Amino acid sequence: METQSPAPRIPVPRRGRDFIARHGETVYNIAQRMQGDHPHTPLTRTGFAQADAMGAALRDLLGARPKITLWASSAGRALQTLAIIAEHLELDWHAARRDDRLVEIGMGDWSGRYYRELTGADADFLDVEARLYRRPAPGGEWYDAIAARVGSWAADTADDPGDRLVIMHGMSSRVLRGLLTGNAIDPRFDAPVAPDLPQGSVALIEGGRETIAHLGSGRASLAAPA
Repeated sequence: METQSPAPRIPVPRRGRDFIARHGETVYNIAQRMQGDHPHTPLTRTGFAQADAMGAALRDLLGARPKITLWASSAGRALQTLAIIAEHLELDWHAARRDDRLVEIGMGDWSGRYYRELTGADADFLDVEARLYRRPAPGGEWYDAIAARVGSWAADTADDPGDRLVIMHGMSSRVLRGLLTGNAIDPRFDAPVAPDLPQGSVALIEGGRETIAHLGSGRASLAAPA
């Protein structure tokens, strides 16, 4: 019997546009460590350069002091990235709204571990094709849980006037983008998941349709999810 892919979801109705950005490279990324929802892993010089490029691209697109609400994951790397972008846009970083629902996937007992430590039965933990995990880390989070929390944020902000700039992470942003564009639930991950984008990228979603406002220079999320 042939199985059918889940039907596409209806995009979440929203006012305004969503600019969803993936933060710059961190010290954990280059060290190949699992950071997940770790509260603070600092940006590298490359990470700052990626944030600088995002800020310049958004300044070209939106101009100075645009009427846009700033949102960020509460993780330090997202807030650092936002600081650089906000300077380009001549906006007050202190006015940004922080939300724990925008953090990265929880890594549970594996938080902070090096990827090279995954051996034996855990060696196939990464899905190379999808650039996602095959199963939750011990005590960690799965993609349906991410969909629930970022979906809650989307519902709470759907009627907010104007545009939003959201600084978040590799995996959690893919789930949010999947929800906002009406992607089908991927049965491998129990959530709608958008295509991967390099670190330092900005996706623009308007009316359920996504375009790439800026393609970052960073690595994809497989080796070091962010």
